[in-house]
Amino acid sequence: MGRPKRNVDAAAEETSTPPSTLTTTQSIARVIKAEGNSLYSCSLPGKVTVLVELESRFRNTIWIKRGGYVLVDTKDANVRDNKIDGEIINVVRDEHLWRKESYWPKEFPKASAYAPDSDDEESTVGKMPPSDDSDDESS
Repeated sequence: MGRPKRNVDAAAEETSTPPSTLTTTQSIARVIKAEGNSLYSCSLPGKVTVLVELESRFRNTIWIKRGGYVLVDTKDANVRDNKIDGEIINVVRDEHLWRKESYWPKEFPKASAYAPDSDDEESTVGKMPPSDDSDDESS
């Protein structure tokens, strides 16, 4: 039957606000690929690829898209007896808000102009190139 709407709303609320600081074991990562069974391959800022598990409270409530960003915690990685390197403890939903935080990695530059959530008012996508009136007189 699915989860109660309040669980979905609570998970969404938690992911909308970035934490003020990160611990030494936490890092922003870019999702490379969904591996199934709540496992995701992610790229850390140093080009390191890790296999992380989605925290159980987010399962069946939050969609994670390839190329999106997540907050991973690797504190229990050395305790585990499997290939999982950490856990997704938060999902970046409002990327614009998260990017304002001092811990946002420089290795993850802002998305290009074709992104639908781009704030760029002067985007030239879909516009005609500027016309040059001086060419008309030279013929």
